[in-house]
Amino acid sequence: MTKKIMILRHVDCEGPGYLLEVLDRNQLVYEIVKIDEGEQVPDSLDDCLALVSMGGGMSANDNLPWIPQEMALMRKAAAQKIPMLGHCLGAQLLAKALGADVFGNSIKEIGWFNVQKEKNETADFWLKDLPPEFEVFHWHGETFSLPDGATNILSSEHCKNQCFVLNNILAFQCHIEMTPELISEWTERFADQIDTEQETEQSPETMLQNLESRVQVLNKQADVIYQRWIDSFIA
Repeated sequence: MTKKIMILRHVDCEGPGYLLEVLDRNQLVYEIVKIDEGEQVPDSLDDCLALVSMGGGMSANDNLPWIPQEMALMRKAAAQKIPMLGHCLGAQLLAKALGADVFGNSIKEIGWFNVQKEKNETADFWLKDLPPEFEVFHWHGETFSLPDGATNILSSEHCKNQCFVLNNILAFQCHIEMTPELISEWTERFADQIDTEQETEQSPETMLQNLESRVQVLNKQADVIYQRWIDSFIA
């Protein structure tokens, strides 16, 4: 039986984006579980090579039936040492599943803002070949504390924990999976979430400036990080 990457999607326009290109390049089989369409969170990891959790506008603290189911699956995967990857909400769910807290950030981060590499050996390993500071995409109002034993490897000016690592678990508050199509759709569908009077909430017009070239740079950074994660379990 061929093992596959299980990808949990919570909103139709918040899918795996550029990650799929990297998985295809590595000839990895994947399955997208469309929770937003009523598909059930699997309770078995028998054919799961790795588990990926995507973003969404809901909170990890919301009373939704699939949230405890997904966190239970994450705890099961951690116990079995199955690699995991979280993006935004997915990272918050991972943090909470592993015993940390999810809470409101001091301010929202929406748009293109820089992150900085933390000064630790874990960051040096996972972010090798990336500059000390680089631009990524953000869209969040909450953040997480670190699970026991986890190490933070990225931070931004307004959000300390932008990515934690725990063994073979990688969890991003920021979005490295973006494509031009995803950003264009988010700025159209979620424009009412933005308060442009706040310096950390960019207008749709600002987010769409130089979009192709900005995403190309982001994709190159994602190549480094995603490939390092993949190499951790297929090398």
